[in-house]
Amino acid sequence: MTGEARSAGKWGDYRFAVVIPTYNHGGRVAAVARETLALGWPVFVVDDGSTDDTAKRLQSVAGLHVIRHAVNRGKGAALISGMGRASEIADYAITMDADGQHDPADALRLAEAAAINQRVIVVGRREMADAPWTSRKGRAFSNFWVRISGGPKLADSQSGFRIYPLPETLDLGVVSRRFQFEVEVLARAAWQGIGVVEVPISARYGADLPRISHFHPFVDFLRNFGAFSRLITRRVFTPALWRTGSRRETSSRGQGASYRIL
Repeated sequence: MTGEARSAGKWGDYRFAVVIPTYNHGGRVAAVARETLALGWPVFVVDDGSTDDTAKRLQSVAGLHVIRHAVNRGKGAALISGMGRASEIADYAITMDADGQHDPADALRLAEAAAINQRVIVVGRREMADAPWTSRKGRAFSNFWVRISGGPKLADSQSGFRIYPLPETLDLGVVSRRFQFEVEVLARAAWQGIGVVEVPISARYGADLPRISHFHPFVDFLRNFGAFSRLITRRVFTPALWRTGSRRETSSRGQGASYRIL
């Protein structure tokens, strides 16, 4: 196994592995993978049925663990496949996008927050100033419905740069297998009493990094509607879940970075 999952020192004795789902990101995923491998943790890239040259480009990256889906099954399915493999060697899965938007170095800050707060989901909160207006609107919409579903009150519920505790995350019973996985998992984590911490991170936007989007407005609207309807219905008809999403907010600080646990 290339890479050492165990991290001593400021991250305690916890083991981390990185999971990067990708679908037709051939022009960037290899560079993202190399930059991430430099952190010293095992890196699993899940090629979710790409039809471009993603597979060929990944072959050029030494020390990488590649999981391939024969057909596109969705980001959630790719994350589950990657976390399943990561759970064999790690206590936490660090997830990030393959399009280059995230700075892999920020994973160190997320790992620190995970070690301090213990057994929580850590979400990288992206800076809003340079984000496209469509992203800002979508983020606000998602934040609202995550809260209504009994999830935590977050500033960036759509961020894919996260840390998930293993195997707890795999046992939450998340149904969604596409992008909706990342919002459903937040609500189900809150239902089970798993805290969520936000950590500020950088994000790469602009002309130098054209956005690769697999968003389909009509289809994804229906999927979002279905996911949130299912979560809200479950919460309404399960009295024990009414108390979720209303826990007291506390804060902790470490090495100049601020965290909120919800």
